[in-house]
Amino acid sequence: MTFLTPKTLPRRTVLRGLGATVALPLLDAMHPAFSLRGSAAAAPAHRFQAFYVPNGMAMEYWTPTGEGTGFGLSPILEPLAPFRDQMIVLSGLNASWNYIHAGASGSFLTGTTRGGRNEVEILADVSMDQLLARHFADQTQVASLELSLDPPNNAGACTGNLSCVYTHTLSWRSPTQPLPVEWNPRAVFETLFGDSGSTDPAARQARLHQHKSLLDSVHDKLAALARELGPRDQAKIEEYTEAVRDVERRIQKAEEQRDLELPTIDQPQGAPPVFEDHLELMLDLQLLAMQSDLTRVISFMIGKEQSARPYPQIDVPEAHHPLSHHNDVPELVAQMSKINRYHTELFSRYLAKLRATPDGDGSLLDHMTILYGSGISNSTRHSGVSLPLMLVGGGAGRLPSGRHLAYADEPSMANLLVTLMDKMDVPVERIGGSTGALPIDTLTGLLG
Repeated sequence: MTFLTPKTLPRRTVLRGLGATVALPLLDAMHPAFSLRGSAAAAPAHRFQAFYVPNGMAMEYWTPTGEGTGFGLSPILEPLAPFRDQMIVLSGLNASWNYIHAGASGSFLTGTTRGGRNEVEILADVSMDQLLARHFADQTQVASLELSLDPPNNAGACTGNLSCVYTHTLSWRSPTQPLPVEWNPRAVFETLFGDSGSTDPAARQARLHQHKSLLDSVHDKLAALARELGPRDQAKIEEYTEAVRDVERRIQKAEEQRDLELPTIDQPQGAPPVFEDHLELMLDLQLLAMQSDLTRVISFMIGKEQSARPYPQIDVPEAHHPLSHHNDVPELVAQMSKINRYHTELFSRYLAKLRATPDGDGSLLDHMTILYGSGISNSTRHSGVSLPLMLVGGGAGRLPSGRHLAYADEPSMANLLVTLMDKMDVPVERIGGSTGALPIDTLTGLLG
């Protein structure tokens, strides 16, 4: 039996209103109008996200037991058990540039073998996410998002007398052009959906504090469109627009709380004062961006290198960075592992939302490749040996997941970046100091 979709829409359909641009999620109406339902569906986009955790890892609590498909989850990875079949844990990969904290984040996506030698010399290589951004630039409204939970710092020295840009971003447009991160949810929302369009500070301030939703300006268009769509698409639009409204409500509430709680501090508005609220809001914005195909490339730092954030909510009142220099004292390493595990717990909540978000014939998680990890392993030594890394997501069917791959020949992480570019169907010969592609499709020489 064939099904007639009431209206056929192009995949890049957007609705424009006063200061707002609303891109729609993947709908049935974006499939060919006369087709067997599901047999000729538009191919879902393959998205890439880097999810960076700072200050290294308590490696004895991270590394899985066993290799191949029969691996056992470590204490830090246990919160990710529901996603075990969409994980590839990678052991034995070394950093391409290992210079304390600068090399950790500076080489994570660039694969560079060296950076600057002083505070003013800024040097790396084009990062993987920006190579992807160039490729997808004509297919999405936003080529890439560079996000963090910490404000950017592009001046001064932060580590080893090197520029702070190394510790505050993963993304480099060119070998001498690092990209600043955005940490304010309001700014991210306006990047994705628009703002008042005014450069006048007073007008922008009024826009920030108004309680009218950006969606209100396209409400009539959405209503008219929904009347021409089938019931399933009507439900998808309703769910999607409510998610956008929910993000707006939370941003507005965060701005109100910031005004009330910190009235004398001159900070960008929109970042909730509570770490978990800030993180959830930023991740929900990323989910919306990918669900609506506004972007397919995101780099995200849950914390900058040398982050001194304490975690009293999990009984770790010590600042993260000083604690990471634990000198291999077992009690301190155990404390460090609590932070690492908490990060994977928070990450697992994000993965659950991605898995629950329909996308074509699967979910957003099915059509994503997420690179999770740190550019340091044993942080007390600033070690770049056997980095804590994993790939999560279905990779649009390109990732042979559910395994732990351990490499005895100590390849460079830059080789992994080359492989990921191939998995994203954007093949390159090299990234940074890569020497070839990293084999991840075979269990040859591994247990399992």
